[in-house]
Amino acid sequence: MDAITSRAGNTPEFENILETERRSWYRTFLQGVAVTAGVLLCAYAVGMLDGGRLADGLPAIGLLMSEMLPPDFSNATDWIGPIVDTLAMSVAGTALAVILSFPLAFLAARNTAPNPAVYHVARSILNALRSIPELIMGIVFVAAVGFGALPGVLALGLHSVGMVGKFFAEAIEHAHPAPIEAARAAGARPIQVITHGVLPQVIAQFADVSMYRWEYNFRASTVMGMVGAGGIGLELMGSLRLMQYTEVSAILLVILVMVTVVDTLSGILRRKFK
Repeated sequence: MDAITSRAGNTPEFENILETERRSWYRTFLQGVAVTAGVLLCAYAVGMLDGGRLADGLPAIGLLMSEMLPPDFSNATDWIGPIVDTLAMSVAGTALAVILSFPLAFLAARNTAPNPAVYHVARSILNALRSIPELIMGIVFVAAVGFGALPGVLALGLHSVGMVGKFFAEAIEHAHPAPIEAARAAGARPIQVITHGVLPQVIAQFADVSMYRWEYNFRASTVMGMVGAGGIGLELMGSLRLMQYTEVSAILLVILVMVTVVDTLSGILRRKFK
């Protein structure tokens, strides 16, 4: 048996397999080295490898943390309204994003777009909305419609369309083609192909993406207050400007509790949709 294995190991086919494996490993190694070098270069460019600078900043961080203790909850009753506004902003923004993303996703998926031109236009819209940060949109909408939760909802909703629509479109493109082809072969109209061949496969993924985006939008809505879009973020910025650090820590703890509640509720809803 050993002699047979030895003879088989010397065949040209076996040598070709070994050479292919060596080249594949060598190529993977070079790619890893290139990625590592790129990461280190970026870290150096932004100062992450400057140990002295990081060490000098530690005492300042420690001093700031000491000034934030103990948390001051004396004005907690004044935060109830802003917290409700923040929660409502995240829900309304996510709902707006899902409503707008739903039709766009089918136009931005290769297997459901009417033609290549529509596909590229829809993809361009999603890319454009995704490329503009929600804070910039928030500033624009505050200037357009004034202060309050409305500009925050518009900014979160439109920015989220870019990401939610992309995930929806990716889920549609990865749908199994057999039900789609069967619906088309049966003479179904395009809308019937979508409702009977595509939606049953992707609706659970749509729900997951929507819940994850709601979690993100709740966190982002706390930041929208910094540009005048209302919510608990506005209270946080007010305390920071007045250097009331004990109140800042209290607000951050409240935000942490609310984020935990939203994450838990989101997980429950995702399990319901499975």
